[in-house]
Amino acid sequence: MHKVDVVRLGDALRARKETVALAESCTGGLIAAALTDVAGSSDWFGWGFVSYANAAKQAMLGVRADTLAAFGAVSRETVLEMAGGARSRASADWAVAVSGIAGPGGGSPGKPVGTVWIAVAGPDGVAAECHLFAGDRAAVRAQTVEAALALLAARLGL
Repeated sequence: MHKVDVVRLGDALRARKETVALAESCTGGLIAAALTDVAGSSDWFGWGFVSYANAAKQAMLGVRADTLAAFGAVSRETVLEMAGGARSRASADWAVAVSGIAGPGGGSPGKPVGTVWIAVAGPDGVAAECHLFAGDRAAVRAQTVEAALALLAARLGL
């Protein structure tokens, strides 16, 4: 069960006649699964990009190679480009992007395991936030889903 009421989120999007797209890296489609658990979600969700590899972020979402080289896949700059690319390519009103280090390996002193960047692009611009989640891989991924849904809900004024 999600802390964020996905049915309410979907109802709000439907009432506004708006849609959302996703650009997922570390969650590998878990946010899309959470959205499509809701009957009728096809009214407001139609596109999801799972861009785990940097090459996929570039080819599918238009993330620039120089952004990845300068800041890495797990960065504010990258998730901003991921969200913008997903929103543009899907012709969606909103897009959510996530990129992080779910573990157990892959962390560094500057970006430890559990570091996740989340961005939401909408009609009023793009917002991004960084989280440091605790726990094993499954826990980091689950917390990322919740935080991404919460940021989208907040941007929708819910």
